[in-house]
Amino acid sequence: MELAVLIEGGLCTPLSMRFFPFAFLLLFVTGKLSAQTPIAPDGNAEKMQWFQDAKLGIFVHWGIYSVKGVDESWAFFNKKMQYAEYMEQLSGFTAKNYDPAAWADLITKSGAKYAVITTKHHDGVAMYDTHLPKPTDIVGSSGPAAMGYRMPNDLTNSGTSKHEVIGPFFKALRDRGIKCGAYYSLIDWAHFDYPAFTKDSVRYAIESDPARWQRFRKFYQGQIGELRTLLKPDLWWFDGDWEHSAEEWEAAKVRAMILEKNPKAIINGRLQGYGDYATPEQNIPVERPKDPSWELCMTIGDQWGWQPQDTNYKSTHDLIAIFADVIGHGGNLLLDIGPKEDGTIPPREVKALEELGQWNAKHGEGIFGTKAGLPNGHFFGPSTLSADSTTLYLFLPHGGCGSVEVKGLDNKIISAEVLGRSMPLKHRVVGKISWSSVPGLVFIDVPQEASDPWMTVLKVKLDGPLKLYRGEGGY
Repeated sequence: MELAVLIEGGLCTPLSMRFFPFAFLLLFVTGKLSAQTPIAPDGNAEKMQWFQDAKLGIFVHWGIYSVKGVDESWAFFNKKMQYAEYMEQLSGFTAKNYDPAAWADLITKSGAKYAVITTKHHDGVAMYDTHLPKPTDIVGSSGPAAMGYRMPNDLTNSGTSKHEVIGPFFKALRDRGIKCGAYYSLIDWAHFDYPAFTKDSVRYAIESDPARWQRFRKFYQGQIGELRTLLKPDLWWFDGDWEHSAEEWEAAKVRAMILEKNPKAIINGRLQGYGDYATPEQNIPVERPKDPSWELCMTIGDQWGWQPQDTNYKSTHDLIAIFADVIGHGGNLLLDIGPKEDGTIPPREVKALEELGQWNAKHGEGIFGTKAGLPNGHFFGPSTLSADSTTLYLFLPHGGCGSVEVKGLDNKIISAEVLGRSMPLKHRVVGKISWSSVPGLVFIDVPQEASDPWMTVLKVKLDGPLKLYRGEGGY
């Protein structure tokens, strides 16, 4: 029943499940869906600290799917278009206006402390300079090419773009003190040795041809080896683990491979339980997740990559409200952008990141380096706590003026002010009974002139670490 509750609550919705409900049901029934239950087997509290403090990351979905503006990989998997037509986009991917320094500057303006970019999606197209042999080099040219399953060339060798797009981006990020993350899809629907191809076709069953599966494992693990050497990611963002078990993926081996070269590397929860943190997708948890580290990945619009018809952008108000909710539950927001094929970022996405950055710059003290705030029921809105738990930050939705109520606060308030303006505020305690240990209600009066155009944040200094009354009232 625990798994059913997690799914209903929106915590088990990997990127790769969006259009594959049958597989989702199958994995639920068989108990193989463990992408959101990281086990963090090596006692990694120290290495996770930067991640927990970071709060905001920027996700970048960029690939050949941006040429025609179609679903990344899913367009041919779901037969919205033929595989050959999908792969024709290779010739249209130019990256002619790609400026990794400009991307890194924008991410810096947003306030994000890390960024994750797609190095290879489910379509098998590498966005870095892979040197592994193609399937036709392994099994011969007869068969795979004729069947349309031939692995495409990686972008850097396609003849249309000489950019090594990931390396320069990582360098630009690191020059600005931003951590670098590599998205890598474990599955590869274009590879002749991978079992699946489209939603209603498979090439073979693993148990009937284990040598072929082992050949694919050698290939994908070889690419991971390339990435750990060429790019040295601070964070690995896996996807697609739901198609096979941890044993079939050799997930423990993959984790060991990564940590052998970089013991401080962080791995997301989509490695069949061999990750360090949970990654719910699009849906904000209602209750604080049990995992000490977690991250919500979410799009600015509706799609993960650039699509011309995707105009349903979240407003700056929406994004800040979502971000405050996430950090109030102790998580991170990984906000996705989708550049066009030429490397330009749509203006509305640029504006969203810039405005989010303006708000972050003003309220950073209550955001970065904080931890989860008050549990649900103590305050009608998100909140965070300073690292030493002696300062409470209250995020006020809907304009943020009037009387703000805090319930069950068993501390004395030393001071209260509007964060970013150093405007002192008056507070009062009502309903405190002298002979009862139950604390009274705290009201903080916030004048209209203190209101922030997006969301007002209050800084409340306590007389010591936060203490809360969690009882039911009474004598």
